[in-house]
Amino acid sequence: MSMKFHREKSPEPEINLIPFIDILLVVVIFLMLSTTYSKFTEMQLNLPVADAAILQERPQEVVVSISSDGQFTVNKNAVNTRDVQGLSQALAQATQNIDSPMIIISADANASHQSVMMVMEAARRNGLNQLTFAAQSSGGKAD
Repeated sequence: MSMKFHREKSPEPEINLIPFIDILLVVVIFLMLSTTYSKFTEMQLNLPVADAAILQERPQEVVVSISSDGQFTVNKNAVNTRDVQGLSQALAQATQNIDSPMIIISADANASHQSVMMVMEAARRNGLNQLTFAAQSSGGKAD
C-alpha cells in the first residue's frame, strides 16, 4: 500500500497595497508642504534703509517709575506726594518743553494697580495721550 501525500498548494503571496498607499500619501503631502515653505524662504527682499536723522524725530520719552511700596519718580526725580494732583504737577514740569512726549510707565511687578491708574489719570489731566508700559523679558530677570 502506498500512500500518496498531497501537498496543498501554498497560496500565492499577496502584496497589501493599502498601507503602501497611505505612506505614499503622507510623503506626498510632506513634500508639498515643504516646497511651499521653501518658496517663501527663497524670496529676495530689498529692505528699506533707516536714516539716523529720522530716528531722532521720535517723541521724547518721560519715564514714570513706580516702586513696590508706591513711591513715584518722574525722570528719576522723586515725587514727594502720593496723590494724583502732585503727580500731575510733576508730569507737567517734566513735559513743559517737550512736543508730544511719550510717557513710559515703569512699574514694579509688585506695585499696586491703583498706583498705575494714578499715573494714567495724571497723564490724562495733562493731555498726554501717548502711554506705554516698560517690561523686561523673562530671560533677563534679575534677582
